[in-house]
Amino acid sequence: MTSNRTAFLDMLGVSEGTSTSPATRNKGYDVIVTGVDGKPETFTDYSTHPFANGRPSKVINSKGLTSNASGRYQFMLKDWAHYKSLLHLVDFGPASQDLWALQLIRERGALPLIDAGSFDLAVARVRNLWASLPGAGYGQFENSLDKLRAAYLAAGGELYAPAAAPPTEDTEDDSASWGNEVRR
Repeated sequence: MTSNRTAFLDMLGVSEGTSTSPATRNKGYDVIVTGVDGKPETFTDYSTHPFANGRPSKVINSKGLTSNASGRYQFMLKDWAHYKSLLHLVDFGPASQDLWALQLIRERGALPLIDAGSFDLAVARVRNLWASLPGAGYGQFENSLDKLRAAYLAAGGELYAPAAAPPTEDTEDDSASWGNEVRR
């Protein structure tokens, strides 16, 4: 995996608050969404999504909204079966979580942007996937782009001036021109 991709994933862990959680014992890969009780929670069984065996979702706000977001990238149970099958994931361990996150990023056409060091554009492409990203629009806390760029750079990511204008958010999916993208 390229250093920019690794740094982008590390930035997502910082943004979601999983890799910096005081409860984590595994860089955020073991974190479960915090409920209204405010108590951080982790899991140790990586064989499947922590909510896959009937565990009830957690109430996360005073309006009764529930969530089962889990892992470093706060994946929802509703998506687990699809990505487990698509990516042939053997478990919910760190390598599987990284592959799943990269697939989501790939589906938004942001991998070439990350590889090219176009950090701001890459974040814009994936902002609706993670509620903590700036402009996500879920009504939850959103980190600033400056904070996330600093986390990305601290993790070894590099910023480059693009040789050619990369695709914008409004451009139809032309990611094939930016690399070998896997499309479903």
